[in-house]
Amino acid sequence: MDFRLTDDQRALQKGVRELLAGRFGPEALRATVERGGTVDRELWRQLGAAGFFSLRLPEAQGGAGLGLPEAALVFEEAGRALLNGPLVATHIAAERIPEAADGTRVVTCTTQLRSLIPHFGEADAALVIDGAGMRTRDPKDLPTRPVRSMDPLTPVHRIPDGTPGKAPPRPDAVLLTAAEQLGSAARTTETAVRYAGEREQFGQPIGGFQAVKHLCAQMLVRTELARSAVYAAAVTGDFTEIAGAKLLADEAAVRNARDCLQVHGGMGFTWEAEVHLHLKRAWLRGQMWLTAAEAEEIQADALASAL
Repeated sequence: MDFRLTDDQRALQKGVRELLAGRFGPEALRATVERGGTVDRELWRQLGAAGFFSLRLPEAQGGAGLGLPEAALVFEEAGRALLNGPLVATHIAAERIPEAADGTRVVTCTTQLRSLIPHFGEADAALVIDGAGMRTRDPKDLPTRPVRSMDPLTPVHRIPDGTPGKAPPRPDAVLLTAAEQLGSAARTTETAVRYAGEREQFGQPIGGFQAVKHLCAQMLVRTELARSAVYAAAVTGDFTEIAGAKLLADEAAVRNARDCLQVHGGMGFTWEAEVHLHLKRAWLRGQMWLTAAEAEEIQADALASAL
């Protein structure tokens, strides 16, 4: 099985990166933090027009007719850029809500963070995924209250009565969240390497010190290991492999952000650097759709059944 990207996939990846660089660069990121992480509706509509949410819809329904591997590449770029908003939920909702497909409606989901719902306050619709299946609800019909989020780019609400009914995780949602984590891990690796080449101590770049070299090398290894797992799982669609990819991508995103902070020193904790934003988002994504503990249980069950 060939996991190498095709020319069309590389072109898609490049196009999305250029779109986000132009529409969600450092200034837009800072502006989003200042306004509390709310969704930029104009950008959301532009993403819809570019096919971000309708990527996997059939061409007869106005989509691009592409598959999970292409969607993973797109969401990887979103993770690199720290693009905020209920991206995965709106992408999934496109199959049943036309306004979600074209970016004119923001859709969140009640199972992304169990009893916590990201971007609930500005959502036009909510997907409720529980033991009864997937339903579309008006957010006004769901009693919630706002709570403080660990990620300044992701406002969240809590359902006071507890969690929705237990439902199997959606494999595509898990995989696309892993792809976002992969993009974040790659971005913090690049950021650490660049900073290590610019910052000087004792008359030389800190990248020349063995300890810093080792940190950057370990970040690269984690990123590429997660990349291989995410890309392979996107091709096979096997849920056990998807769970493993999420586990590796979560680890890469969190540990790479921590190591990137280590390379930056005190500078990494300031608002001038985006490193701490990657760490906080990685922590949050680690609880979305499938946690590390749940992924480990899936892996353990698969190994046990193979004996």
